Amino acid sequence: MQRVTAKECVELLCRLVATPSVSGAEEGTASILYAFLADRGADVCRLYNNVWAVAAGFDSSKPTLLLNSHHDTVKPAGGYTFDPYSGTIADGKILGLGSNDAGGSLVALIALFSNYSDTSALPFNLILALTAEEETMGEKGMRAMLAHFAEQSIKIDMAIVGEPTAMQAAVGERGLVVLDGVTTGKSGHAARNEGDNALYKAIEDIALLRDYHFERKSSVLGDIKLSVTQIAAGRQHNIVPDSCNFVVDVRTTDAYTNEQTVELLQGVVHHSTLTPRSTRVRASAIAESHPLVRAAVAVGRECFISPTTSDRALMSGIAALKIGVGESSRSHTADEFVKISEIEQGIDIYCSILDKLSEYEVME
Repeated sequence: MQRVTAKECVELLCRLVATPSVSGAEEGTASILYAFLADRGADVCRLYNNVWAVAAGFDSSKPTLLLNSHHDTVKPAGGYTFDPYSGTIADGKILGLGSNDAGGSLVALIALFSNYSDTSALPFNLILALTAEEETMGEKGMRAMLAHFAEQSIKIDMAIVGEPTAMQAAVGERGLVVLDGVTTGKSGHAARNEGDNALYKAIEDIALLRDYHFERKSSVLGDIKLSVTQIAAGRQHNIVPDSCNFVVDVRTTDAYTNEQTVELLQGVVHHSTLTPRSTRVRASAIAESHPLVRAAVAVGRECFISPTTSDRALMSGIAALKIGVGESSRSHTADEFVKISEIEQGIDIYCSILDKLSEYEVME
């Protein structure tokens, strides 16, 4: 594959930003990425709107490193002062939706992949996966890619996930379980103190949830965080409510599976039924001793716990490091941008990490 320059990365990102790619409708950007890689000699494939390529020299006896970022976006936030699909450059910045989340990381990883497009002399294989539906964690994004790799007998051992982290190393991110709580009682006239007040019963359970402490604690992510964020009950002032609904936001860790977390919390409450909306968004953590982390630290990257989720949440059993171009605070906001200098710096840091990683004889 031909070497991709920083200038080409900038030009590519401008084209991607100018092409709407809201999650689930990324056909245009997938076509641009496929053509870009194919024109430069990559052995490129497409699965739905995911675009991927395997570097030359693949050897199934070696561990495989996945380079991943996504090309879908959220819908434009309100308040843009320019066209969110402008894809223009001003004051050294690429402007528009998806430039920061996660276009800067995506094009920098393409440049990285092109620099190591033949891995015959390296102690690991490389696969580039530019995925769709990350913002919604849909069925045709990373889920489909991992299933496809398994069907092809390709084992992914570790991954670099490109998300805006200011090129610092996110060694963990919490999972998410949203629970819908339902408490039932019996209606009655408020003036006669009749019925069985579902709201009072729900408040008792909410207090139990608030005060509950999980026995196990993640060595990387710490304690599970739990917050009751919504509550609704009653239809009018003089009727005792016979039902109460509340919502629990649970930020999970790798100390328990999401399913175990739900089971434990259901055992805490006395009156309510807790139903998870999904258990798919799992916590992930990578040990400080892992070669990916050691390599990142060796080139001056600082480790931290990410407050946001990514496709990393779907990579169960894969040691994944989230690190990428741009600032997380710009994501999903109006007037999104990424600096050209950030992309240039990102390419250099990614290359330094892989150079350092290649020095290790044994990959864990």
